Amino acid sequence: MTFTVAVAGKGGVGKTTFAAITVRHLHERTGEVVLAVDADPNSNLGAKLGTEPGRTLGSIREELMSLGEEPPPGMSKPEYIDYQVKLALKEGHGFDIVTMGRQEGPGCYCFVNNLLRNVVDSLSAKYAYVVVDNEAGMEHLSRRTTKATDVLFVVADGSKAAVEAARRISTLADEMKIRVGHKALVRNMSDPSSADAGTGTVEGFDSVHAVRRSSRVRADSERSESLMDLPRTDPAFSDISRAVDSVRRVA
Repeated sequence: MTFTVAVAGKGGVGKTTFAAITVRHLHERTGEVVLAVDADPNSNLGAKLGTEPGRTLGSIREELMSLGEEPPPGMSKPEYIDYQVKLALKEGHGFDIVTMGRQEGPGCYCFVNNLLRNVVDSLSAKYAYVVVDNEAGMEHLSRRTTKATDVLFVVADGSKAAVEAARRISTLADEMKIRVGHKALVRNMSDPSSADAGTGTVEGFDSVHAVRRSSRVRADSERSESLMDLPRTDPAFSDISRAVDSVRRVA
């Protein structure tokens, strides 16, 4: 059975870093190849995992639009999309990644979001673990990009705005009847002197986790963005690993 983790939060709180470390930890802990889904149009998850994104779902949308939304002769639309998605799926070390990307032409993201849901549904059955890095804010919920997940991690820094945004995301998930097995608030960039700083209970969440600030994570981001060589003893890596393992037991 597939275990799906979705990561959300307002911009700039470390959401993609959390998602990337989760992908790496799940592979190293279980030996399974993890499906990483970059559902953020900014497409930073690949860089954090040390790889360039492959072809994006946004580019598939643009190509299909250029064909008048009709596939080439001899192919049905589902067959064409399935073939293009297989080309877009890129292999990494311990993970495969599919990237949403941006659309270049006019119109809403409805096609890409529907395509993304179908991709996750069809691909996830082939993986033991799926990690979805959602776009900043609540758009992924209002567009129902995240249709169902075992665990929803909502990342916030210490700012009041980020915590309030996290609460709104939790509320919206309920209002949209998104099927979430376990909702977890992550207080990111907590005081590095304490692994327990910022934990406790917060209304709207089943659990609260603290992730300490890491000078190495910041330095790696400034140099290369990749977190694949981050030591497991790093405080951020250790705290994220602990949070992921704890929800795997309760979800």
